[in-house]
Amino acid sequence: MWTNTGNMSTARFVHTASVLENGKVLVAGGYNLNDDYLNSVELYDPSTEMWTNTGNMSTARSIHTASVLENGKVLVAGGYNLNDGHLNSVELYDPSTGMWTNTGKMSTARSLHTASVLENGKVLVAGGRDSNGVLNSVELYDPSTEMWTNTGNMSTARFDHTASVLENGKVLVAGGLDSNGVLNSVELYDPSTEMWTNTGNMSTARFVHTASVLENGKVLVAGG
Repeated sequence: MWTNTGNMSTARFVHTASVLENGKVLVAGGYNLNDDYLNSVELYDPSTEMWTNTGNMSTARSIHTASVLENGKVLVAGGYNLNDGHLNSVELYDPSTGMWTNTGKMSTARSLHTASVLENGKVLVAGGRDSNGVLNSVELYDPSTEMWTNTGNMSTARFDHTASVLENGKVLVAGGLDSNGVLNSVELYDPSTEMWTNTGNMSTARFVHTASVLENGKVLVAGG
């Protein structure tokens, strides 16, 4: 059964939600029905079932990604807003201070991409869209240097896909959209070689679906 809990201060969609090490949930950015792109950020406390405002991001953004790093900070990357278009800017949230700081920018502005925290602590950002179309480019963020480096490109440009970190450390990218339509293709990224290989196609092409890594190591893809 479901029960209602405390409402957020601000209505929003296409935002991100991240579970912090202290158990709270950080909701960042998004878009509202007044055609506003948001830089506001809120924290949900499960012990009180209440929301509190925390530090705003420097840049309003939606259809971005948010990744919890090994040091507990949250890396928000890319996205889109009306004034700047597709974004290459990146920000770090520190739960201990409730503040954001800018960090190294991505090589390519992008939205509707994926971001995966690898076993080595780096963050793999794959695909998405920019002002020129659909991307197959991939970048790695190193928290120790706060810099991005390019890594192997995907075989297929895609956005609105999913990316799942497998038990063997590889990243499974599934489905999405490209310039020709909906995809059923699937690729594997190997951090040790920084290369992609194609793997079995899904039975059904899909985008804006979900992908969940199960306890047995299999990946469950649903809907779309």
